[in-house]
Amino acid sequence: MRWFTVLLLSAILVGPATSRAKAARKQKDPNVIRALSKALEYLKREQRRQGYWEARGGQYRVAMTALAANALLSEGSTTTTGKYRDEVAQAVDFLIGQSRSNGLIGYKSDYRYTYGHGFSMLFLSQVYGEEEDKKRRGDLKKVLVKAVDFSAKAQTTRGGWGYISAKDGNDFDEGSTCITQVQGLRACRNAGIPVPKEIIDRAQKYIPDCMTPDGGIRYRFGQSGGARPPITAAAVACMFNSGEYETGQVKKMMAYCEKNVWPGRGVTSRFGHWHYTHYYFSQVMYRMGEEKWAKYYGEIKKQLLRTQSSSGAWLEGYIGPVYTTSINATILQLENGFLPIYQR
Repeated sequence: MRWFTVLLLSAILVGPATSRAKAARKQKDPNVIRALSKALEYLKREQRRQGYWEARGGQYRVAMTALAANALLSEGSTTTTGKYRDEVAQAVDFLIGQSRSNGLIGYKSDYRYTYGHGFSMLFLSQVYGEEEDKKRRGDLKKVLVKAVDFSAKAQTTRGGWGYISAKDGNDFDEGSTCITQVQGLRACRNAGIPVPKEIIDRAQKYIPDCMTPDGGIRYRFGQSGGARPPITAAAVACMFNSGEYETGQVKKMMAYCEKNVWPGRGVTSRFGHWHYTHYYFSQVMYRMGEEKWAKYYGEIKKQLLRTQSSSGAWLEGYIGPVYTTSINATILQLENGFLPIYQR
């Protein structure tokens, strides 16, 4: 009991209170405030009474729930406090209910369940760090411990992940799912959930193994095709999460992103997964410091404000407005600094 008291006191003195105080002092653009209010209210309206969100066609409920609730969490709400506390709590309870006996957060009939599993680890670990309800905190810990174990067993022999586990997917792996697992696992570790070091070490080796000579990351290891800007941006975010900022490989990836990912530059404006790309690249730029962040944020903000619909949603992309709105709202709230995984 004593250790818990010390831990709780430390969290009160130097943890969330500090980040919230800094966020409170940050003055936001009133246009961004209005856009976020509309976006978050849109997400609130779209949540189903069972606590989930879904993509177009009723797909990807686990992934959409984790992403949408993460956007609400980024506003400063928790399961017990804030404007969206009820929505966050319902989302948490839904995802806890999606935890399977093997540790998967999701359902096997989802042919891309690894995405939802990774996004759920990230979201639930952020909630776990501030959860005050004793029962829910215990439930979260059980779910996350099992989720980490599932990810470990789902990893391929090369150190990556595929759309489904290595066992179910004949050891297939690719870059975008690998990134969701690495970031989710890092978030769990940061929240105090045990994560075997070798899992992340193997994944961190897999990412550079997919690198092209110009610093981009291919879709998957051994593929002869060119680099993918979205996966490259996500790869840099993962390396940053792991504390790798200055290695030669990371510098090459960053140079590639500066050329190909920056808003309105290179191929990204014509590339399919624009919002996915900037969900990760915004995290990278935020961690690069105030000068780079201010330049990037100024440009990305203009584009996001210009393309938001009157409903508060962003309508681009084939996955659906819940997905794009969740991602864009998270980008616009990064400097709130409420979620440890996104902090500098």
